Amino acid sequence: MTRIALVISDVDGTLLTKDKTLTDGARRAVRRLDAAGIGFTIVSSRPTIGMGFLIAPLAITLPVGTFNGSSIVDVQLQPIEQHLIPPAVTERSIDVLLEFGVDIWLFTNDRWLTRNPDGEYVADEKRAIRHDPTIIADFTPYLAGACKIVGASSDVALLRRCEAAIKAAVGAQATAVRSQTYYLDITPPGHDKGTFVEAIARRLGIATEAVATIGDMQNDLPMFASSGISFAMGNAADDVKKHATHVTTSNENEGFAGAIETVLRLE
Repeated sequence: MTRIALVISDVDGTLLTKDKTLTDGARRAVRRLDAAGIGFTIVSSRPTIGMGFLIAPLAITLPVGTFNGSSIVDVQLQPIEQHLIPPAVTERSIDVLLEFGVDIWLFTNDRWLTRNPDGEYVADEKRAIRHDPTIIADFTPYLAGACKIVGASSDVALLRRCEAAIKAAVGAQATAVRSQTYYLDITPPGHDKGTFVEAIARRLGIATEAVATIGDMQNDLPMFASSGISFAMGNAADDVKKHATHVTTSNENEGFAGAIETVLRLE
């Protein structure tokens, strides 16, 4: 088996607990990776503005993936590589989300835009990304700068149907996948967490077989497929677990640290 040289982790539902806490166990696990000479970074559907609070506690020095891997930023959160949703596709996606009656958010590289400050998940997102939204009346002036669009709803079945409708409406012109059961993310075409794995491996001059990945949702499957070994969290759905080479415990039970322990045992 190829020696693991890099670990790439998802954030929500994986690295963080349900209440968005980075545990001491997770911090220690990353320090142990560093001591073993194994690189570490993170990739998330989160916006760039929602990643900064993790850089210093985890002593991350490698580029970080945001917007489901469609943007790559440095540790100062400045874009290294950035892709946008085509404006016409952004407009079409918003129209479909409106038809389904879900809450709509649009993210640029440095702003979170919404027309509804009282949306059911706005408070949760503020707590998660540690950033306030900008309240707007109309998305039209921002169509050309969309890094990600989110449809948010607690109606899981509705959001699943909305996901299918978005995919039918935009085809290969955007990627539509749920990052949580209640969040449908629409991101630029041709870029996902798998392409992020490939990009960082190229930067480090290592094979993707030397990368281990950790995640919990459907949007993590591309990075599972692009890495040598993969860990599904215990809180992941069965259809995610079946695509991973390993299953660890949940994010409420130090599953991230457990995955790192397995990586270190493979050395």
